[in-house]
Amino acid sequence: MELIDLSAHIGTEVRGIDLTQPVADADFARIRQAWIERSLLLFRGQRLQPDDLVEFSRRFGELEQPPASERSERDAAGMNGRPEVWLISNVVENGKPIGSLGAGEAEWHTDMSYIDAPPTASVLYAKEIPPVGGNTSFASMYAAWSEMPSTMKDQVEGRTAHHDSSYTSAGELRKGAAEVVDVRAAPGASHPIGRRVPDTDRQALYLGRRTNGYIEGLDVAESEKLLDELWAFCTRNEFVYEHVWQVGDLLMWDNRSAIHRREAFDSSARRVMLRTQVRGERPVA
Repeated sequence: MELIDLSAHIGTEVRGIDLTQPVADADFARIRQAWIERSLLLFRGQRLQPDDLVEFSRRFGELEQPPASERSERDAAGMNGRPEVWLISNVVENGKPIGSLGAGEAEWHTDMSYIDAPPTASVLYAKEIPPVGGNTSFASMYAAWSEMPSTMKDQVEGRTAHHDSSYTSAGELRKGAAEVVDVRAAPGASHPIGRRVPDTDRQALYLGRRTNGYIEGLDVAESEKLLDELWAFCTRNEFVYEHVWQVGDLLMWDNRSAIHRREAFDSSARRVMLRTQVRGERPVA
């Protein structure tokens, strides 16, 4: 097994591992440590069935099912009877989408930060990819926090942000949700902006997503200005790794210390991914 860093601050490629086979305990310990330290793992050339994906993912912790509002009718029972597996796809069959999130751009975000205990990790496996587009970028929130200017850090130290649950990362209003008129009254959850990650005891910037974000205790105008500055800073190129997908790629990221975004792609091209997520804990300052 080889471990090769993908960028200066985030990401490690794991080579020499077939995830359809049991991973030896010693190898898994190295894999888990790389995930903890680097926030993102890449395994290329995998040929996984839903059972394989579940078996690997659950070694990192208890898996949880995606919210019912995010499931299509096609995968309402889970893939191959595995309710932990979520189908991410733009494909439409018989006039209905077979999966979630379509073909549009997905803004920078942390998965499901709008709930009290967001998932610790997300795992995404590529079955079909478009010929161009759909790249996924990841930014290290460890690096963003440690490199943040002291004047900016002083403004957020000890503060919490509210994370809106009304919209998806693709900008779509969720089923049953109302349009947000006042960010201070939006549904969702509140979390510390500086989050301590227990596995590393390091501090990470924790913002969720920009849309309808709000820093509690500030005037809305002050919050908007500071959030704009924080988002512009944490997504600087030096903190980011951009992944160009290949069929058989599996990416796993730490939602506590990384954010990600997806670029748009041609909606007539097929993109089919399988996803699992590891149950998390309530963020602490």
